[in-house]
Amino acid sequence: MRAQVLYGVLGLLVLTGCGTKKRTVQKAEKEPRPRVVHNPNKNIEKTKVDESVLYPMPADPGRFVKFPIASTREYIETFAEIAQYEMRAFGIPASITLAQGILESGSGRGELTRKTNNHFGIKCHTGWQGEYDFHDDDERGECFRKYNHPMFSFRDHSIFLSSRSRYAFLFNYRRDDYKRWAHGLKKAGYATDRKYPQKLISLIEQYDLHKYDEEVVKGGLEVVRKPKEYEVFTHIVQKGDTLYGISKRYTISIDEIKRLNNLEGTTISVGQVLNIRRPKTK
Repeated sequence: MRAQVLYGVLGLLVLTGCGTKKRTVQKAEKEPRPRVVHNPNKNIEKTKVDESVLYPMPADPGRFVKFPIASTREYIETFAEIAQYEMRAFGIPASITLAQGILESGSGRGELTRKTNNHFGIKCHTGWQGEYDFHDDDERGECFRKYNHPMFSFRDHSIFLSSRSRYAFLFNYRRDDYKRWAHGLKKAGYATDRKYPQKLISLIEQYDLHKYDEEVVKGGLEVVRKPKEYEVFTHIVQKGDTLYGISKRYTISIDEIKRLNNLEGTTISVGQVLNIRRPKTK
């Protein structure tokens, strides 16, 4: 009996001793969590901006890039000619373009502009097919358009204003009436800052930017645009069609297609009839 008790105690000690040997387990290091950003356009394809949209363009675009830009006056000297090119092509006062560029880009020295060549703070928006980057603005990690040359930013700014219906009334103003353009941009909702017009006008008058408008007008640009003639037709949606593709095909903005057809979103279906209206080409 004593032998049985002794063996039982010895067995218990053996089992307990084995159990006290702890296994050495290395804990896997936790990988840092990626920063979560708000991307309103998750399926954007990273492609370069089509350089063909830059016509007309200066013969030597390289001379327009000076980094770092030391002052507002140097910014004006660097980009005034580009702003005048845009004024001839689209009718937007060069003074307005320059003042917006100065204000939105911090005279080319702002963080967003330095990493994206985006001089006007234009966000991605639906349908943007170019490169992009994220930047904290009204919200954290917002999606902004990215360009491989500042000139593309100036051209995209012109297209942005001229292709959206809410800015259409601006182009009925005199091309050298920078004050009406400044107030009109605020009225159209370009900026939420209540003093946005006054800031643009102040920059224009402080740096005599209106002289660039006068040079273009003296060069033969019509002060008031002629009324446009439009062609109106329909498009029947085919398999594979998207609003972006249709807008590119007919050179009309997505917003304009939505407005003409009372569309709330971007969903279209095969067989759907869309109204299209675009300026007649000569």
